[in-house]
Amino acid sequence: MTDYGQPSRRRFLLQAGGGCGAIALSSLLSDQRSAAGVADNPLAPLQTHFTPRARRVIWLFMHGGPSHVDLLDPKPELARLSGTPLPDSFGSVMTRRNVAKNPLLGPIRPFHPRGESGLEISDFLPHTAKHAEKLCVLRSCHGDSVNHPQSVYQMNTGSILMGKPSLGSWAAYGLGTENGNMPAFVVLPDPGNGVKGGPPAWGSGFLPATYQGTTMRAGKNPILHLRPQPEVTLDRQQKALSLIRKLNQQHAEQRDFDEDLLARVNSYELAFRMQATAPEVVDISQESAATQRLYGIGGKDTDEFGRRCLLARRMVERGVRFVQLYSGDTNGWDAHSDVATNHDLYCRRTDLPVAGLLEDLEQRGLLEDTLVIWGGEFGRMPMSEQGKGRDHNPWGYSVWFAGAGVKGGFAYGATDSVGLRAIEKPVHVHDLHATILWLLGLDNMGLVYKYKGRPERPTLNEGKPFRRIAI
Repeated sequence: MTDYGQPSRRRFLLQAGGGCGAIALSSLLSDQRSAAGVADNPLAPLQTHFTPRARRVIWLFMHGGPSHVDLLDPKPELARLSGTPLPDSFGSVMTRRNVAKNPLLGPIRPFHPRGESGLEISDFLPHTAKHAEKLCVLRSCHGDSVNHPQSVYQMNTGSILMGKPSLGSWAAYGLGTENGNMPAFVVLPDPGNGVKGGPPAWGSGFLPATYQGTTMRAGKNPILHLRPQPEVTLDRQQKALSLIRKLNQQHAEQRDFDEDLLARVNSYELAFRMQATAPEVVDISQESAATQRLYGIGGKDTDEFGRRCLLARRMVERGVRFVQLYSGDTNGWDAHSDVATNHDLYCRRTDLPVAGLLEDLEQRGLLEDTLVIWGGEFGRMPMSEQGKGRDHNPWGYSVWFAGAGVKGGFAYGATDSVGLRAIEKPVHVHDLHATILWLLGLDNMGLVYKYKGRPERPTLNEGKPFRRIAI
């Protein structure tokens, strides 16, 4: 049951729906941002629409498309029919491969019931499986494109076209930050290479550039040039920054306070504040040996992703609102030729660190108000490709949530008997985003930014939150 709190102007406008109510709410949001000092600090903390379950998000993005039918969505019927053609009863399939030449391929690894709930998880994920009681698996997710770039954009921004704000940017816009000395939205890309579609996946689109994701490097030096040169004293740096601020203010006044220019000014000032805060945030040497082992730091396969998972925990612990980690280089989990080889590698790299992150967040009391998300841009087909691989499947796939008051040991929705299409309680990407925003205390239809006279919303004026996944 949504808790809107006491009667208020905001509540009335939310219940008023579209039209004049939406326009008035947009005005109210603008008033609130001004009252919160957003004109001077665009990331000043803001009130939520209603009581939030999550204060922050860690999104573990498995780039390339992990196979739901091999990891999170057990299909006995797929195992039974393995090696045979897809039955005619499933109708035509929108895929890039010839279905007639590619028989069904059974699950690569066995599934087993886990924990008291009996939630079934594949042997590909033995460490994550130990935390089954924390996981809410959405088994009926679906999107609109079979191609990587468009699906990466949609999973991040809601649209298959580049140019829309990412969900992390909307969260930063709607909530502000809890730590003014760090970015509100941080992205930790895979060191192997960029994602298909590139940085627009975490861009701010038509929102002011202040809200775009700040990327940090993998490895032992996430932020380059963080410290000033030895000959530059703090006093000298402050005087230089003050002069730059004054000149930029004059420049902005002459150009009707251009948003890109103001974003650049804010980035200079944030960079200055980060010099005092960020070195401590990214210094994981402060963590105990036991904590580092929990994340697999020092392990041959797990060290790199484990470091980024630990860095994500240190960031949210210190007030960063939205952290997104990518696993998988340009191809990543894209198992066209051999699911076993591909998923063995990526599960080996990520499974232990992800389990360590969940355990560490819980031990520190952070999991109760941190939403952890795991998933890719789509899943994989139940049919084979090249004998042992699978093609892209946006028509039905799985994403899991943990923390922030979601039901653990719980599966929501379902695909058909072979995992081809979402058929029970389907969750479109817009619904997925609406649910994430709802857990953050934001109404996806009430979070509005006026762009060229049009009220824009994070879910493209669609989507509804699935409240049944919450306790």
